[in-house]
Amino acid sequence: MKHIITALVENKPGVLARIVGLVSGRGYNIETLNVGPTQDPDTSKMTLVVPGDEQVLEQVLHQVSKLVDVIEVVDVTRRRHLNRELILVEVATTRHSRAQVLELATLFKARVAAVGEKSITLEMVGDRSSVEDFLRLLKPYEITDISRSGLIAVARGETA
Repeated sequence: MKHIITALVENKPGVLARIVGLVSGRGYNIETLNVGPTQDPDTSKMTLVVPGDEQVLEQVLHQVSKLVDVIEVVDVTRRRHLNRELILVEVATTRHSRAQVLELATLFKARVAAVGEKSITLEMVGDRSSVEDFLRLLKPYEITDISRSGLIAVARGETA
């Protein structure tokens, strides 16, 4: 199972490195990691996606919450939450395939970010399953480049 963990941390040098080092040092993988400022310039919010069972989750939550610069750690996986990911994907196109790729983009509410003679670059924001579905349907076309932001998440209707 993939666990979505958010951490409110002090906005100081080295905090990210300590958290990543702690998690990877225990032999756990971080599938995606996203960090950004909050409404308070002294804090940042991290979103980590960590694959593993309940034991892995408990260890990551416990170890990360013990760090001095960590204010709060929350597993939002089973809570009501919103999650989004941004992708930029360049697809090689021909005269014939361009219309099909644009039709897929329209279905997934992706927008055209750039157009070249032999390719089109699309930008899409969606939840993890929508992003995966979009990429799966683009597979028959030649994806020449892709960049993904990693997941961000926020709890809904409750204080995290």
